[in-house]
Amino acid sequence: MKRLGKFLFILIALVLVAAAALVAWLSVVEYRPDETEELTVTGAQSNRQARVGEMINVLSMNIGYGCLGAQQDFFMDGGTMTRPESKAIVEENIKGVLSGLGLRKADIYLLQEVDCDSYRSYWIDESEYFRRGLGYNMAFAYNYHCEFVPFPWPPLGKIKSGIATYTSFEVTQATRESLPVPFSWPVRVANLKRCLLVERIPVEGTDKELVIVNLHLEAYDDGEGKFAQTRQLMQLLKAEYAKGNYVIAGGDFNQEFEGAKGAFPQLDESYWQPGLLQNSDLPQGFRYVFDASTPTCRLLNKPYSGVRSQTQLYVIDGFIVSDNLHVNLVETVDLNFAHSDHHPVFLQVTLK
Repeated sequence: MKRLGKFLFILIALVLVAAAALVAWLSVVEYRPDETEELTVTGAQSNRQARVGEMINVLSMNIGYGCLGAQQDFFMDGGTMTRPESKAIVEENIKGVLSGLGLRKADIYLLQEVDCDSYRSYWIDESEYFRRGLGYNMAFAYNYHCEFVPFPWPPLGKIKSGIATYTSFEVTQATRESLPVPFSWPVRVANLKRCLLVERIPVEGTDKELVIVNLHLEAYDDGEGKFAQTRQLMQLLKAEYAKGNYVIAGGDFNQEFEGAKGAFPQLDESYWQPGLLQNSDLPQGFRYVFDASTPTCRLLNKPYSGVRSQTQLYVIDGFIVSDNLHVNLVETVDLNFAHSDHHPVFLQVTLK
């Protein structure tokens, strides 16, 4: 009995030492981006500038890092999975996403949850896959950069993932703007470090710019993170509008738009709940633009059955647009959640 007790004591001590060593190592190698970082724009370069009176098409989609198709669930939503069973599933999903993006020809694509070197997506560089597939220039900003995520079990492992903007326009500058991190040490060292990806496109014959903001705001926090990140987003939009620029911010807000709240009923209040984007949060000169007739996201507590009345659905993807842009069309492209837990949202605007 004494030997068993001694063995258990030594085992527990070793586990604690290993855990402490892991946290110490993750703290040393923690991703610590600057508040603002210049990004490289790679791929097909263009001299094309935006023009007053021109119609511009923008499409935004959270691609679920190629791992959240109809047959997948996710442990943070009440499911069990941390990654698909095979690399082939990821390849099938990103191929399906690219095909879905092609249903609406856009001048600008805003993608979220794009992996580039992650265990969960079998090390596929999805950012390059979409750059080649779309044939546009690309700017990429890390939202998640951790050498080893030790939870759940089996662990997520290494994650390098972020948001990517692809466009056929000339981009004079692309920057990564860090957002507030709602997590404290030690949880922070293995968690997301979210950001805004801001691109600047010259408007021909003027000193103005078309400013494109790609975003993916906090999901699994107590609400304070979403609030702080949204506030910083609104401050950026206000500053750009004051310069006379045209501004479009789009992506996965992880919050319902005030005008879309209740569009799809809550099946169980214990499920993940999005925040709420209120009209009063907007700076003067801006509006939310979304399509509440079709869900943009499904809950990942179980694989998708195709029966929407049995699926928790949300409208959390869309845009914020300045009033010097005329909105011609906004439409959620219904792909029946075949290859991602999100649908693309298509926007057409004209520069006034």
